[in-house]
Amino acid sequence: MSARDNILARVRSGLGLPGNVPGAERDKARAYIAEQPRGPRPTYGWSDGVARFCERSEKLGSSVDRVGSLAEVPQAVARYLQSKTLPTSAVIWPVLNALPWAAAGLAVQARSAQDSDLVGITGAFCAVAETGTLMLLSGKDTPATVSLLPETHIALVDVTRIVPGMEEAWALMKAEQGAPPRAVNFVSGPSRTADIEQTIVIGAHGPYRVHVVCYG
Repeated sequence: MSARDNILARVRSGLGLPGNVPGAERDKARAYIAEQPRGPRPTYGWSDGVARFCERSEKLGSSVDRVGSLAEVPQAVARYLQSKTLPTSAVIWPVLNALPWAAAGLAVQARSAQDSDLVGITGAFCAVAETGTLMLLSGKDTPATVSLLPETHIALVDVTRIVPGMEEAWALMKAEQGAPPRAVNFVSGPSRTADIEQTIVIGAHGPYRVHVVCYG
């Protein structure tokens, strides 16, 4: 089979059409990817990944809070919104709907975000200590719009899901998810751009604020 035929066979397979990639060729490609050595990585000398993640997040313009358990998160979110005089209504990931939001004085709707939503609350698949980055996977219960459309994005991070670097984040996704989702979004602080006259503009194509609540 020619390289061209091989590529077209892969496309047909991805579209669910007749035509399969030869098993030996597929196994060879997967083995090649798995065997590639990792490149050099910086040595930061930190022992506390949670502290490193919080430090890097704040340097990127995010604010950070820490609580002891997931049950304490709604109260922490309410305190943050009240301290910034922000709306106490929000759109949330459906997977977070069971938390006691109403008891904290918050009115939430579990759905995808719309352009009128001002506050969006999400979880995170994991977080990267090296760069202070959130890794979010899209899905029916974790719609990507909740972190992208509202002016304020509040992310809930389980401290046991903070990994050292991007390499570990991708490896964790592969181990737990298998096939990647439709979208993988990395969030490193509020949206910003310097396209116009090299002047930093916050919230140019995403949230003006990112607040992280680490729990556990």
